[in-house]
Order: sequence, then C-alpha cells, then structure tokens
Amino acid sequence: MKKILAFLTAALFAALPLSACAQADDGITKIRLNEVTHSVFYAPLYLADSLGYFEEEGIEIELTNGGGADNVMAAVLSGDADIGFCGPEAALYVLLGGSSDVPTVFGQLTKRDGSFLVSRVEEPDFEWTDLEGKEILAGRKGGVPAMTFEYILNENGMYNGTDVTLNFDVAFDLMTGAFEAGVADYCTMFEPTASEYEAAGKGYAVASVGEASGEVPYTCFIAKKTYIDKNEETVRGFLRAVTKAIGYAQTGDATEIAKALEGQFPSTSVQSLKTSVESYRAIDAWVSDMMMTEESFDRLQDIIDNAGELPARADFAKLVCNDYAREAWESLQK
Repeated sequence: MKKILAFLTAALFAALPLSACAQADDGITKIRLNEVTHSVFYAPLYLADSLGYFEEEGIEIELTNGGGADNVMAAVLSGDADIGFCGPEAALYVLLGGSSDVPTVFGQLTKRDGSFLVSRVEEPDFEWTDLEGKEILAGRKGGVPAMTFEYILNENGMYNGTDVTLNFDVAFDLMTGAFEAGVADYCTMFEPTASEYEAAGKGYAVASVGEASGEVPYTCFIAKKTYIDKNEETVRGFLRAVTKAIGYAQTGDATEIAKALEGQFPSTSVQSLKTSVESYRAIDAWVSDMMMTEESFDRLQDIIDNAGELPARADFAKLVCNDYAREAWESLQK
C-alpha cells in the first residue's frame, strides 16, 4: 500500500497541466484510453469501437495497455492518458493519500470478478470447503483478484496459512504457465484462458470467483475532474457508446459478437471468443446502466479491508459521479 501511494503521489506531483482532448480537423475527438489489461472480460469496450458506436459519437479511441492498475492511474495523473480503465481501488488509494485532484470514477463496466477457479481434476460437485489443505495460485498479494479470492475463503471459514495456502509469488501473466508446470492444486484464470485450458484437457473450471464474491465494481472508467469538466459532451458520448455496446454484448448473437472481437484478439479463435462471451453472460459480469452502487462500493472496501490493505474507509460521494452514466442511460431509453 505504501509503495502504491508513494508511486501515485510522485506521478501526481510530476504531472503536467492536462489539456482538453484533441479534436481533429474532421471533427473527430481522440481519447487516449489506458486499460489495466487486454481481456475478453472487457468485450463491450472493444465492441463499442468495432461496431462503430464511438464513431457515431464523433470519438476515436487510442488504446494502450497499462499492465496494472497502478500504471493506469499514474498515466491519468500525469496526463499521459485522458481516461483510465481499471479497478476503482486505484482512485480510492489516491483519495486516501490526500490528493487535491482525485480522479473521478464516472462509469462502471464490470460488476464482479471475471476469473474462474481451475482444478487439475474434474469436480462436478465442487464446494469452496474442498480447498482445505490445498494450494491456490490466486494472483499478486494486494491485487483485487487475490483479495477477492481471500475474501471468499474467509467467508467460508478458511484462512491462508491455516486451512489453505495462497501462492502470491507468481506474476499474473505467468500463473497459467506455472500451474501447467505443476505449481499448486488450483489456479484462477480469466477467459478465454480458462475455457481453452479446459478444452485442451489440462484442467477443469470448477467455480466462478465473481459469482461467489457478489457484486463489486471491478473495472471502471476514471478521469481527472479537470478533464471531465472540460470535456463533458465527449464523456457523455463515450458512455453512450459503451452503454449501447453492453446491451449488444448481453443480448446479441454470441457468434456475431465473437466475430466483432476478432480484430482485438487475433490469436484467439472465434469459438474461444464465443465461449468466453457466453461464460461472462452466464455470471452476469457486465452492468447495464454503468452506474456504480454504494452497496457494491462498500463490498469492495470490505474485501480490501479484509486483506489488511485499507488504511481508512472512503466516502463514496468523493470518488464516484454517476451523473454522466445516468444521462447516457436515460438518453438511450427514449
């Protein structure tokens, strides 16, 4: 926690004044969007681009991969990104650190953890208590995936180091390789990795972490208030485009959705993309109206607090603004 706060504070003080997003001669506004990672879990964001919804709003997205929430937040604070896409905990830490320009969460995309627990053996009647005495690759310590997993274990009366062993030593992008090499009894995986791993006969997805943990604001769109104030119409258009894409992801033909995602995931088959979309539909992964609820925000704080990573509780109203998401939702219902 101290390292994260120090890193983000340094980035804030080093920040240059943030100018309004650039508008080209053709009237198209470019948004520099930095995402925490590239995943089918975020399908509606990519659909908004591939289906032309951003273009309809006069927006062009310049997408970069931050490779972690702390890097995304640093990009937002320094002005290298107009909008950050990551867990709201990154902004929460800045708020608790005493920043005078706290980034604002103005839209939510996913409402639960998107990982699945993969076992080496088939377990059709899996119960969380079956993990007793086992080792699990759950992500880096202090990361929301790992904290969420630990929260589920504790809710089921099991504790790391006593009843189970949580392996925090393997980096997120190396977990599957380590598991395949024989490390641990279980591993958490996002889609399409989980379904591809199962299709190859290497393991079995036995549970959804997101279903077990309940609704939490897992990934959101965040920007400095100064940026939002200068670009309100662009923010509204951005949210309208993503809201439309969410609706299509929830109700459209899964094969057609998979084909629309091909350009974003060229090394993944259409069948795997389809399976991933269906998996996330099945656990109700995406919000509909992009507004964050205070109840889900409080659960996220419970999860972080349970892991010993929350120095104080944050005020929902100081971090979240639902006004633009509400306007986008209402405009699309007319």
